[in-house]
Amino acid sequence: MKRKVFGIVSAVCLIGGFFSSAYAKSKRNAPVGQDKEILVVSFGTSYNTSRTVTIGGIESAIRERFPDYKVARAFTAETIIKKLKKRDGIVIDNVQQALDRAVSEGVRTLIVQPSHLMDGLEYNDLKNTLAKYESKFDRVALAAPLLSSDADYEKVADIIAARAKTFADGKTALCCMGHGTEAESNKAYAKLQGVFDKKGYSDCYVGTVEASPSIDDVLASLKAKGKYKKVVLMPLMVVAGDHANNDMAGDDDDSWKSLCQKAGYSVDCILEGLGQNYDIQQIYVAHTQAAIDSLRK
Repeated sequence: MKRKVFGIVSAVCLIGGFFSSAYAKSKRNAPVGQDKEILVVSFGTSYNTSRTVTIGGIESAIRERFPDYKVARAFTAETIIKKLKKRDGIVIDNVQQALDRAVSEGVRTLIVQPSHLMDGLEYNDLKNTLAKYESKFDRVALAAPLLSSDADYEKVADIIAARAKTFADGKTALCCMGHGTEAESNKAYAKLQGVFDKKGYSDCYVGTVEASPSIDDVLASLKAKGKYKKVVLMPLMVVAGDHANNDMAGDDDDSWKSLCQKAGYSVDCILEGLGQNYDIQQIYVAHTQAAIDSLRK
């Protein structure tokens, strides 16, 4: 009886050892340069051209700066993932699928760089999901979203103001449309407006589609100045997707364009996402670098 029990235990240990060795071997045998990955996580967009130059632009900038890392993509919006697959045959991982794939491919060092504007609900969901996978990698770091430090706010304000200077005539206002969130991070929009004001970018305004400040708040500010004849609308979003094309530049009565025209302003729309701006891309690159550096401490 003892011999039989001993034989069973030995077999279990042998099988366990085999799978442990196989797992370790799979990690060791990951292709050279493929055991380190930067996963760029975005909300996503079904607007193909915008996706290429915005999300794709950020990914390309990261890939160029960190050639020894594999750069992968994940979207958080399931509706967009499903739409792209059905409409275009494009398959994009959600976050869990991307993390499972990284594990199966033997990734040992994982940097997750969100293309989110701020640390809102989506960013915190990402943080919570990633925490469940930390033990599956040797080293993991979550990088910061675009607007994180005071320096980030100042850089973004400078970048947007530089665009405003290209049509500055004392009678034109640049109004940036953010998404807005019910999370505490919505204060980022007011903070950016504060930076505009502090730095003397007095013709730059920030509003949101779904929170505060609203388009009504923006129009009230424009009216209070009493000098504007024209409004230029630009998305304060990484991509120029549905919100930019419809809520901002659409022809419906409640679009920002229509409301500004109704208020008596001539309107131009810039259908460009922040992600296609080189200087914005470099902020993300810097955040990725900071995440990599954090693993060396």
